[in-house]
Amino acid sequence: MSQLIQIQITPEQAKNELEIKKELASVLKIKDLDSFQFKWRKRSLDARKKQLKINGTFEVFLQNEPLNESVFTFEKQDVNNKEVVHIVGAGPAGLYAALQAIQRGVKPILFERGKEVRARRRDLAALNKDQIVNPESNYCFGEGGAGTYSDGKLYTRSKKRGDVEKAMQWLVAFGAESDILVDAHPHIGTNKLPKLIENIRNTIIECGGEVYFESKMTDIHVENGKLVGVTINGISKIEVKSLVLATGHSARDIFYLLHNRGIRVEAKPFALGVRIEHAQNLIDKIQYHGRVNDEFVPPASYSLVAQIDGRGVYSFCMCPGGIIAPCATEQEEVVTNGWSPSKRNNPYSNSGIVVSISPDDFKGKQHPFVCLDFQKSVEKACWEAAGKTQRVPAQCMKDFVDGKISKTFPRSSYQPGIVSVNLDSVLPPFVAERLRKAFIEFGRKMPGYLTNDAVLHAPESRTSSPVQIPRNKENLMHPEVSGLFPCAEGAGYAGGIISAAIDGMKCMDEAIKYLGIQIPE
Repeated sequence: MSQLIQIQITPEQAKNELEIKKELASVLKIKDLDSFQFKWRKRSLDARKKQLKINGTFEVFLQNEPLNESVFTFEKQDVNNKEVVHIVGAGPAGLYAALQAIQRGVKPILFERGKEVRARRRDLAALNKDQIVNPESNYCFGEGGAGTYSDGKLYTRSKKRGDVEKAMQWLVAFGAESDILVDAHPHIGTNKLPKLIENIRNTIIECGGEVYFESKMTDIHVENGKLVGVTINGISKIEVKSLVLATGHSARDIFYLLHNRGIRVEAKPFALGVRIEHAQNLIDKIQYHGRVNDEFVPPASYSLVAQIDGRGVYSFCMCPGGIIAPCATEQEEVVTNGWSPSKRNNPYSNSGIVVSISPDDFKGKQHPFVCLDFQKSVEKACWEAAGKTQRVPAQCMKDFVDGKISKTFPRSSYQPGIVSVNLDSVLPPFVAERLRKAFIEFGRKMPGYLTNDAVLHAPESRTSSPVQIPRNKENLMHPEVSGLFPCAEGAGYAGGIISAAIDGMKCMDEAIKYLGIQIPE
């Protein structure tokens, strides 16, 4: 019989198997180190005190029991001639919906407006180097969704929303390192995700599912409150009985399409601000009490939150050792996001710092696009301020707080380039003023954080969807359209790779039930 043991060790000990064994033996009161084996179960770094600690949970195998090495697989089955459920969107929600369909013995047919994951790279290169935005293939659209080329963070607080462990184990089955099952804040990295995404797609097709790229849903057909079909690329009308709609938070055309077809959508709170870049060494020094360039601890991250004048201001999608990327989906807008490679070994860190936005902030707050219109107006203002290019308006952090134009910049990883702009000219006053006050407070919480060596890039605006597609709680179906299952980030019900994947699985189960197919408990 194995048993779970929790111990606290130093980062140096955590890298040394013999030292771990000594600590476990002490807890177990065992003298013979060769009499047991162990493996990591959970691992987290506690950096609250000067002496950093690793909190470890280990499975210990006593009396020479064999080490139980877990092997995670995806159970394949042939669904060629089975009942069909359609999916629109090949991000984590859509891909996991397809995998769940196969597990349930149902055939998924998936349409993705963008290109397959490898072909997307050429369009990303054109965006970074030549500032050309392909509205169908970019950081937001294409196989794998927004997360594929903008980081691959897997941490989620959505423990009650579904089977997190199953979602993570499937990632391991398709090629992710098993460490993601152990680390408190797991991360795959943009450099490793494409191969994993390809493996998922190939499995879907091998099992009899169908995946179509450059296939955009351009119309939806409803008769007597019941979904009957969709049109792809303005040409092909396809009969559809049950549809998982997983189009992502930037598919604005889908919101307009639904609205124009009389299908209810609603304004939703979101957040907007800037993406800030520090030197990673500075963040390490602050978070690790002076330790820098330390091989025993990962590049440091941070999480910051404040209530400023009755409104939340917080860090979002913090990327240690990362890069700031251009994430526009149309030519006449500027959008930033951040990502990190698997080793998180770039010299800079970045994070969104954003202010909560609500429909109540605007006149006409009942209109479904009031928050979307605001989001678009800020992105367009930034595009214009940067010379109508994909460069971004930028300002050094302390200059912004002090109301000064930045004359020079320490650096920026944002490849299209930056333009010195007074960010008060592009950010609405109620956003800019709260950011200014929050930076002062964050500087108190993290001494050294408020510095002119940090560069603000505007805007960080795609934190989540500013529009929600309503659905019933009990069956996840749109309340007015039978057979339509709004899903994940694009519908306003998830916020990251894992939570989106879980929502895709749940929506697929409900889409299958709608067809009258029994799902085992």
